Amino acid sequence: MIEIKHKKTGEVLLRVDLDTLAGEKLAGAKLCGADLVGANLERTVLRNSDLRNVDFRRANLAGASLNEACLDGAILEFANMAGADCTSALFRDADLMKANLAGAIFRYGDLNGANLTQADLTGADMSMADLRANFHCANLTGADLRAADLTGAVLTQANLEAADMSHAKMAGASLLGAKLTGAITASGRRHDAQAGKPAVRKWWQVW
Repeated sequence: MIEIKHKKTGEVLLRVDLDTLAGEKLAGAKLCGADLVGANLERTVLRNSDLRNVDFRRANLAGASLNEACLDGAILEFANMAGADCTSALFRDADLMKANLAGAIFRYGDLNGANLTQADLTGADMSMADLRANFHCANLTGADLRAADLTGAVLTQANLEAADMSHAKMAGASLLGAKLTGAITASGRRHDAQAGKPAVRKWWQVW
């Protein structure tokens, strides 16, 4: 028997006669404010669920189905969400600091105001998503950011090598110290590591 309780009131939000939640189908669950710290939710189906303000710190959500779920204000620090399907999910003002999001799908998602500082987004699909968020020091190597809204996003010291930002909205985005080698810019051009650097004269050239 597993009881999922509210993190503040202790109210039982869901009671299931199971030994583990891993791989279970909990689509449409109403778990607003739940305490799921360190929970094993690997491959668990939580699509279209109310997960607002849930505490998922250090939880295992690898391969979980979270498409169309609402995780506004959720705490996902150090959570493992590698390969999770978060298509059209809401993560507004969520805290995903240092989360493992490698290969996760956030297509059409809304991460406006989210904190993704030092998160691992290697190979993640964030195309056409609202990414007006904080990606300071995040690893976005090879990420799909096509047509995403990065207006005013913080990408300082982020790794965007080989990322695809074709047609993305980048107005006001901060890229100070970001790594862009091999990235495809919003204009569709591949960034050259040597771009912008002055040409080095040959030793024998004097003019």
